Amino acid sequence: MLKAGVLGAGHLGKIHLRLLQQSEKYELVGFYDPSKENAKNVAEEFGYKSFDSIDALIESVNVVDIVTPTLSHFEGAKKAIEKGKHIFIEKPITKTVLEAETIKKLALHHKVLGQVGHVERFNPAFTAVKDKIDNPMFIETHRLAEFNPRGTDVPVVLDLMIHDIDIILSVVKSNVKKVHASGVSVISDTPDIANARIEFENGCVANLTASRISMKNMRKSRFFQKDAYISVNFLSKESELVRMKDVPKNPDEFAMILQNAEGVKKQIYFENPEIENNNAILDELNTFADAINNNTTPIVSLSQGTEALRVAQMVIDCF
Repeated sequence: MLKAGVLGAGHLGKIHLRLLQQSEKYELVGFYDPSKENAKNVAEEFGYKSFDSIDALIESVNVVDIVTPTLSHFEGAKKAIEKGKHIFIEKPITKTVLEAETIKKLALHHKVLGQVGHVERFNPAFTAVKDKIDNPMFIETHRLAEFNPRGTDVPVVLDLMIHDIDIILSVVKSNVKKVHASGVSVISDTPDIANARIEFENGCVANLTASRISMKNMRKSRFFQKDAYISVNFLSKESELVRMKDVPKNPDEFAMILQNAEGVKKQIYFENPEIENNNAILDELNTFADAINNNTTPIVSLSQGTEALRVAQMVIDCF
């Protein structure tokens, strides 16, 4: 079992503490939170050991789980890596691309592994169909949330849209060619609603919308590719796969058949993959433990986290 410690005991930090304690792959050593009052309350309520300093926590563990506000990710990650500790770091990886590149280089130099908390990669609705997503040429995503002041320290692009940027980069095997975007600040000092159009060198186009001032929650992505349409509802954890295949010689009388202007007929097949319920945060933490123990590349590497941030920054630069 890997000895793990958590930096940050806020809302998400407490979830990570609970799951690390449940995990069979980690031994939870304790946590550090800069707020003495919060640290005291969390330690008393849950019984976790509270450390007096970041350095003391880092010295006591093999893995540092960084669940602090984005602005302090770089400082915590740098300290941990320089002490030879593996890092799990919440998304976005850091505040700037330069910081992310520095973290990557440091991890390489000190021979430690890092994983970024892009948790939607572990959403069962996505994992059920990700192997079916093959060379998509148009992608549309909507990630809408009701207002929550907890995420407003960063633009909605880094708070919400970056989830979809990471998912898209994981399935489109091509470099980004061009980005167009617009964003509007309604309640916060930074944009609360944004739309981006990302064009890839292979011709794929992705249209992303993110909002944190919506009346209802929505987290849905649609992938269009030759002879198939794939829909992923990250919120309800449902997926649908619609395939177009050549019509068989003797089609079923209830078969849905389309015919184009050239007379080519295609039959439509609907498939709803079986979704296995899971705890996505526990899964991402456990797969990181496996990567450390087997010395393999984490599912969401520091490089991938950096690329997601780089594209997110390209979106922000359009505002």
